[in-house]
Amino acid sequence: MAPSSPDAGPSCAGSDEGAQGPEEESAGASRAAPATQSTRKDPLARKARILVEFLLEKYTKKEPIMQNALMKIVSRKYRQHFPEILSTGCERLELVFGLEMKEVDRSRNIYTLISKLNLGGNDCPSGEGGLPKSGLLMVLLGVIFMNGNRATEEEIWEFLSMLGIYAGRRHWIFGEPRRLITKDLVQKEYLNYRQVPNSDPLRYEFLWGPRACADTSKMKVLEGLAKFHGRLPSSFPDLYDEVRREQAERAGLRGAARAPTMAEACAPSKAKSRSSSHI
Repeated sequence: MAPSSPDAGPSCAGSDEGAQGPEEESAGASRAAPATQSTRKDPLARKARILVEFLLEKYTKKEPIMQNALMKIVSRKYRQHFPEILSTGCERLELVFGLEMKEVDRSRNIYTLISKLNLGGNDCPSGEGGLPKSGLLMVLLGVIFMNGNRATEEEIWEFLSMLGIYAGRRHWIFGEPRRLITKDLVQKEYLNYRQVPNSDPLRYEFLWGPRACADTSKMKVLEGLAKFHGRLPSSFPDLYDEVRREQAERAGLRGAARAPTMAEACAPSKAKSRSSSHI
């Protein structure tokens, strides 16, 4: 994913522009599948995916997680790779679902999953099993941010395919992902889905919606991305500088609002705040 470019515009800009995209399958879905062929053939990645499904089932049923059960999922053949498989599974849980595994009984090796995200409260739609989708939404916001504050459908579906999520293919947790991303999250105003200006043939892109701008920030998204890669936010200099610059601009706007000039205090305001175009 390319770093954000200075001329791409703020991620919240244009949230009410353009027409909503079509329901039919995008070109990005067909292009994304080949990128994951090697992943599907990787036995450790397959075991990690099975482990994630097991952990999610335990979470939806509110059942404790026993270490012995996790070892059985991995099987004796891959027992030596258990730490790697478990680490990969936990990273996927945190990245996509915002869930973290915690040890609740050290003597008996019992664990549980807790939610780390609360983006949008109860209004953010949940999966068919009651799982929060805020983690997936944070992933989408991160992809958009890292692609210059706007990401094409091809870029979104190429990334999601690495998580086993494909347009037009029903997901056991998220249902039909195309509807979730282009309809549900758009209607909730977390995402803006619009036609790429002057594109021929027609192409569509995603931007942050006004609700995402209000409920989270680029710094939170950057911190999540950095943690996933085991790095500090400052190790992404272009993105980090953009975040700090917008934070300074927002702080300046707040300061100006708290201390208006004499002329501004005596005259009706003619300019609306530009804070909605910044995170």
